[in-house]
Parts: sequence; C-alpha cells; structure tokens
Amino acid sequence: MSVGSARVWFVDEPVERVDGRDRVLGVVSRRQAVREGWLHRVAVTVCRDENGRILVHRRSEQLSRFPGLYEVAVGGAANAGESHEQAAARELAEELGIRALPRLLFTFTNRSGLSPHRLGVHEAVVPNAVAPDPDEVAWHGRLTEPELSSALPERHFTPDSHETLSRYLAFRSAHS
Repeated sequence: MSVGSARVWFVDEPVERVDGRDRVLGVVSRRQAVREGWLHRVAVTVCRDENGRILVHRRSEQLSRFPGLYEVAVGGAANAGESHEQAAARELAEELGIRALPRLLFTFTNRSGLSPHRLGVHEAVVPNAVAPDPDEVAWHGRLTEPELSSALPERHFTPDSHETLSRYLAFRSAHS
C-alpha cells in the first residue's frame, strides 16, 4: 500500500475499531482499519523536561511510515484491550527506553496521517537521559515552544504533528 510518497507495511496487530465517542465496536487488524478508514485508537505523549522544553525526534529512515520525518510526540497505535494511557506508557518504553506515567489530556478524531483515528494526547515530564531505540528514533533534541514554532515550517514533520501541537498548546493555555 502506498500513501503519498510513503510506503506502508503494517504488522497485522489487532486494534479496537471505535466510534467517534471512542466506544469499542470490535477488534480488527490495524491493516484493515487503515485500509477501510475505520477509527482506531492511537496514543501519543508530548514529552517535556523540567524546564518545559519539548522533546522532538526524527523518525528512523528504515521505518515504513513517515521515514525521516520529525515528530513532536512519541506514540503509536493502541493494541486491542489497551487504554490510551497504557498504550502511551508502552510506546514511551519502546521508543525512548523510559518508564513514565503519561497523563491523558484530551482525545480527538484526527484525520491527518494515514487514516482517521482517535488520538489520545498525553503529557509526561521525562528525564534528560533517554535511550531511544535506534530502529525508531534517528535523532532527538529538546526545543522551547518558540524554537519549535520556528522549526515546524522549516522541517518536515509528520502530518499530525502540526495539529497535535496546536491542540496541545491550546489545551495548556486554557488550563494554566
């Protein structure tokens, strides 16, 4: 399957097909959910350090989805039976090698990316010392919000990074 210039191969992992209110409709393969455009859960975490800088990373070139693009959050699809929070914690461990309890801030139906999905956006304060999986993360750094705002139009970010960051910053502003 090809989406834009990105070739897409999925491990045929089971995910929960959900409705617009995040209610489970059944278990399907992720491949089928993407192919059919069915909503399924994806969890991401915006990682901040103690000074408020946001961890940004560039995806490995060997990844099948969006290789070499930058991201403002760490995450992936929730497995069948997994909550947004559980998926976010698992993804932090897999991608950054850290154990953290991300806090779910909000969910929304995200239509950017490969297919529509219910995106759970989390936040976590993570240590400066992370051990990214080189199969997932080619580079990482920390940027202030103004630095990140400047980088977004200059670098190639994943399709959902712009909307995720925009909604995240609006959420933080409304709840500070």
